[in-house]
Amino acid sequence: MFRTAKVATVALALIAATTLTTTSSQAAERPVTVPGCKTPTSKSSTPKTIKQPAATAKPSAKTLTFKTNCGDIVISMLGNKAPITVNALSTLANAGYYNKTLCHRLTTGGIFVLQCGDPTLSGAGSPTGWKGYADENLPKDAPANYPAGTVAMANSGPKTNGSQFFLVYKETYLPPNYTIWGKITKGLDLVQKIGEVGAYKMSGTQPMYATDGYPIQMVEIVRARAK
Repeated sequence: MFRTAKVATVALALIAATTLTTTSSQAAERPVTVPGCKTPTSKSSTPKTIKQPAATAKPSAKTLTFKTNCGDIVISMLGNKAPITVNALSTLANAGYYNKTLCHRLTTGGIFVLQCGDPTLSGAGSPTGWKGYADENLPKDAPANYPAGTVAMANSGPKTNGSQFFLVYKETYLPPNYTIWGKITKGLDLVQKIGEVGAYKMSGTQPMYATDGYPIQMVEIVRARAK
C-alpha cells in the first residue's frame, strides 16, 4: 500500500511561490511552513549501493536519530522484537543512505503518517541490489493498532521491506501488514505540526490540497545516525 504509491517527482519549490487551493477550487489561506524549518536543498537521487546485512546478524544500535531541516527526530528501536529490520535500517543510516533525502508522502485523512526513506521520491525506491526481508512485530488487527509515535516499515506486500518507513503522528488503523520497529521519543510534536500544515498534489501546474500527497512543509533528512 505505502511503497507503491503512485507519486511523481515535481517541482517542490512551487509551494513557496504558489497559493494552494482546495480540491473544490476554493481559495484557502493556510500556512505552508512550520516555524523554524530551514529550506531544504536535497533533490531526488539514485539509491546508494550498500551491502545488505545478513538476516541472522544481531542489531547493536538502540536509537536512530534523524537530523532534519525542521529539527531532530529520535527513535527508540525495537531490536528485540524486530531484529532484522532494525539491523537493516541501522546499516542504511550509518552508511549515509538517508542523508540528504526528502520525505515524499504525507497522509492526513483517516491515516496519519509521514513516509520517508526513498531517495528517488517515486514511492518505489529501495536499496540497490537488496532482497526484501521478512515482516516482524506485526500488530493485531484492531482499532488504532498503529498509535501515535509508532515507526513502521512501508512495503508492497509480504517480505518486500527495503528502506522506506513511516512515522505515525496520530492514532491510525491499518491492516496489520507493516513491521513496527520503533517509537518516536523526540520530535513527535514536530511531525504533528507538519501534518497540520497538510499535503498537496499537482493539478497541472497548480498545487492542490490533498489528504494524501507530498508534505507541503518539505522535510529533509540532513543526516541519519544509529547508535
